[in-house]
Amino acid sequence: MKMKRIRTLSALAVLSLVIMLAACSTLNREPQTDPEPVAPSQVLDFSNLYAQNCAGCHGAEGRGGASIGLANPLYLAIVDETKMRNIVANGVRGTSMPAFAHGAGGLLTQEQINAITSGMFSRWGRKVILDGGNPPSYAAKDAGNVDRGKLVFGTYCASCHGLEGGGTPKGSAITNDSFLGLISDQALRTIVITGRPELGAPDWRGNVPGRPMTDQEITDVVAWLASRRAQNPGEPYSALNYTQPPAEQHSEK
Repeated sequence: MKMKRIRTLSALAVLSLVIMLAACSTLNREPQTDPEPVAPSQVLDFSNLYAQNCAGCHGAEGRGGASIGLANPLYLAIVDETKMRNIVANGVRGTSMPAFAHGAGGLLTQEQINAITSGMFSRWGRKVILDGGNPPSYAAKDAGNVDRGKLVFGTYCASCHGLEGGGTPKGSAITNDSFLGLISDQALRTIVITGRPELGAPDWRGNVPGRPMTDQEITDVVAWLASRRAQNPGEPYSALNYTQPPAEQHSEK
């Protein structure tokens, strides 16, 4: 009985020694601290910046959404990187593309705008996609001709979008007041040149097999589409037919 008690006390002593050594080892370690949170203005990771600021319109990973897919190598091959940086910073007036730069009322620093822009080109750009071809210019060189543009639309676009652009089962309505009211002439030109691959829409070379659109034809068709844009899209009445109601008469008492 006495021997058993001695063994029990010895076991307890050993257990106490192990606990003490473990405690000392823990105390001698470097204190573990959680990393300090990064201020929003210091985030420079492209994936985070794109997801928070661009994906809502341009889709996750640049695959497209309400607006064009930015992970389109053809688009990135025709747009100038400086121009892209300016669009991100200052937005596009008259469209749903907002300005992101601090100086233009946005929330991003110049370093963050640079990170977004350079990230798009380094991740998604491939100059070789043009294969030595000579694409239409990114920006129009003149105002275009509306009458010629209507003929161009009939040749290259009507088979999918309808004779007047009202849409068919093969393509969406592109003379819709809401659509034209939310898109700039430059964005129209960009879509005609690069297509919408995420929607199955071809680029300027694929509307009529073996007959790519010329730079002038693109300019003219954009002029025709722009001519269909309502001055006040969404209004429930015609401004020309609206009559101001007479002012209420008040008699003096």
